[in-house]
Amino acid sequence: MPPRVSVVLPVRDGGRWLGAAVASILGQTLTDLELLVVDDHSRDGAVARLDRDDRRLRVVASDGAGVSAAFNTGLAQARGAFVARMDADDIALPQRLARQLEYLAANPGVAICGACVEILADGGVQGGNRRYQDWLNACRDPATIRRELFIESPIPNPTALFRADALRALGGYADPDWPEDYDLFLRADAAGLAMGKPDGVLLHWREHADRLTRTDRRYDRDRFQAAKLHYLVRHRLPADRPLIVWGAGPTGRLSHDLLQAEGAAVAGFLEVHPRRIGGRKRGRPVWPIERLRHEPSAFVLAAVGAAGARPRIRAYMRRLGRSEGEDYLFVA
Repeated sequence: MPPRVSVVLPVRDGGRWLGAAVASILGQTLTDLELLVVDDHSRDGAVARLDRDDRRLRVVASDGAGVSAAFNTGLAQARGAFVARMDADDIALPQRLARQLEYLAANPGVAICGACVEILADGGVQGGNRRYQDWLNACRDPATIRRELFIESPIPNPTALFRADALRALGGYADPDWPEDYDLFLRADAAGLAMGKPDGVLLHWREHADRLTRTDRRYDRDRFQAAKLHYLVRHRLPADRPLIVWGAGPTGRLSHDLLQAEGAAVAGFLEVHPRRIGGRKRGRPVWPIERLRHEPSAFVLAAVGAAGARPRIRAYMRRLGRSEGEDYLFVA
């Protein structure tokens, strides 16, 4: 009889953390599972050192190279009606899978279930990591996740639990020129699949210098931005409304360039910085934010990532009677 959940853990040189990651899955309160450790051409011996006494653990060699190919190798062999992602350097709390299945049972319209996380970092979680963790853990219901999807990925990749048929319909992970996990969640949104997560931390997410997100250029900030705007133009931007970018700084200018490359025209920029107002960026006018009072049909992309900017922009847009998701979205 097939297990209820197949957990796929791609690994290349899992080092000192792989054993604990594997143990955290095999120690779940939900025992009806299989764990597929997919070896992506490791050379450090960590996979060979795994204790294989638990028959739920299977080690398979990746059919290709890279994390997407490794995951898809595991997906092809997964037998469960649900497929969970796990990474080799993280720790799943004991009730992770049970709580996620409970959430999906209570929310039959949700195809992908994430989880709240606690970031593990040398020196503790501070500053930007603290704000990022708080934002991630506040994005739980499907409406919030859909609204905030273009700020960053609201589903931490190693927390994802998929309905297997939905994941296979998406074709698994692709290998784009930007983060493969974000690409998958953006494709899921474009396909109309809902995403959500239960309350409460279910994974300890390790932050360290050797993470793929720190060593592969596809995880650079400009590639995240390219992914966002690629899918925004194709699936979420209204075609018949003028497009204005809030923010004429580096992120706003990059957003303009990426939008233009995707075939979308920007009418102008909005700014609060007095030295920028009245000038031109990328050949477009830079207006004060009051300009929006005279642009009732404009759709605004807010490309300002400074701490505290989003609440101020939301407050201003509410005063104008503009609705987030319908009249504007954040892309930073």
